[in-house]
Formats: sequence, structure tokens, C-alpha cells
Amino acid sequence: MSIPRRAAVLGSPIAHSLSPVLHRAAYAELGLDHWSYDRFEVDEAALPGFIEGLDRSWAGLSLTMPLKRAIIPLLDEISGTAAAVEAVNTVVLTEDGRRFGDNTDIPGMIAALRERGVEKVESAAVLGAGATASSALAALAEICTGPVTAYVRSPERAEEMRAWGERLAVDVRIAAWADGAQALRAPLVIATTPAGSTDALAAAVPEAPGTLFDVLYEPWPTALAAAWSARQGAVVGGLDLLVHQAVLQVELMTGRAPAPLAAMRHAGEQALAAR
Repeated sequence: MSIPRRAAVLGSPIAHSLSPVLHRAAYAELGLDHWSYDRFEVDEAALPGFIEGLDRSWAGLSLTMPLKRAIIPLLDEISGTAAAVEAVNTVVLTEDGRRFGDNTDIPGMIAALRERGVEKVESAAVLGAGATASSALAALAEICTGPVTAYVRSPERAEEMRAWGERLAVDVRIAAWADGAQALRAPLVIATTPAGSTDALAAAVPEAPGTLFDVLYEPWPTALAAAWSARQGAVVGGLDLLVHQAVLQVELMTGRAPAPLAAMRHAGEQALAAR
């Protein structure tokens, strides 16, 4: 009989997370009947205690906000990818008790774009300057050969994006959020802002748009994504990102590859449709 293995997603708030749906679908497809995946409401104050309470049955953790940076001091090692953006969204708990942190958001973004045929771009635009924007810059460091224009709301955010650009060796140029309509002319636009933030830009989608990567998955489609599709532009959505980063998490935690992308996406689509 196989020894039970556990994994879970941690964050606050966490009730909305689709991660259990995706990971459980993968376990079912891979025949990992002895694996379970749950969600736990954990904030920064409770995180150290939760981590210390894990036993050897635990194989891995997925981390969402606000824990992606708070987890780092509690780990034995982190990957270069996670170090580059100071954010860990995946913890692998090894058999010898070590805690290894990684970031699957960045390769997940790259994989989601590649699935839509976007391998390289000459320039790009990023809407927003939060935590997801730094991951977007890290992904663009791999696929963008020219400048990246970041559309931000404040001088403080502008400085943060410039600093990330220097750290990631990306040519970041700053523009005002009020000029966001100009962003839509870039061959690749990555929208990293909260729900509703880009709705006003929907009317400004050009006649022949490039590719839009909107990291939201609920509500979907966003007004911008719907307008983009109506203009026959390629759209990559938040569910694409969520599924691709979860595929990598499953592979890291279980040691089984490739993880079942199609089954995981189907489970996610069904869960969203039922909400």
C-alpha cells in the first residue's frame, strides 16, 4: 500500500483558489490515489508555525498572496528564478526534510505564451507594477528582444519597475497610466492589474492588435480581453497561466512528468463555469 502524500495551497484569502481543482485533476489522471491536495487560510503571522508543523507526509506547498516573499526566510534553498523576483510560489519538501523554494509563475507565463505561438517579441507593454508585473518582466527577459514599457500610476511604482528592469536586465521604460491606450499597440501586452482596472481601455483596442496576456481569470473575459478577441487579436488568459504554473508544480512535487495539462485545464474550466 502506498504511503499517503500531502500537498496544499496556502494564502489569505484562499477560499477562491482553483489550485485544489487543478492538482486533484492531475492526481486522478496520473493514478496518484494516495495523494491529497487541500487549501489552508494562512497569513504571514501564522506561516512559520504552519511550516514547522508539517510532517514527512508532506510533499509540497503552493503559495499565493501574501506569502510569496514571507516564505523565503523559512526555506533552506531557493531557485535562481525565485531569487530573481524575490517570490516563491512553490515549496518542495524533500525526503530528507529540506525545504526548496521555486517560482513556476515565470516559466508558466512563458509556456502559456508559447502555446499561443508567441516565442519572441521585439517589444512589449506591461500594464501595472505589482508583484505579478515583476514576474512578467522576468518572463519578458527571456522572450523580449527590445524595450518593455511599463504603464504605472505613481512615481514609487515607476522606481520599482526600473529597479526590477535593472535586476533582470530588461530595458524598462516608464509611461503614465493615463496613457495606457498607447500600450495596446505593442506586439505583446501583459495586463497585471486587478479586476476592472483595464475596462476603460477596451474602447481603445486597435484594428489589428497583437497578443494580449491578461492575468485575470475571474471574471472572464475581462472587458479588455473581449474587445481584443472581437478584433481578432490573440488572447492568453489567467486560467492559461494558472494551469501552466500548476503543471510545473505537479511535476516538481510528484516527480511525475509530463503533468496532464489538458485534464487540468478542463477541470479548471468546469470549476469556473460552475461559479
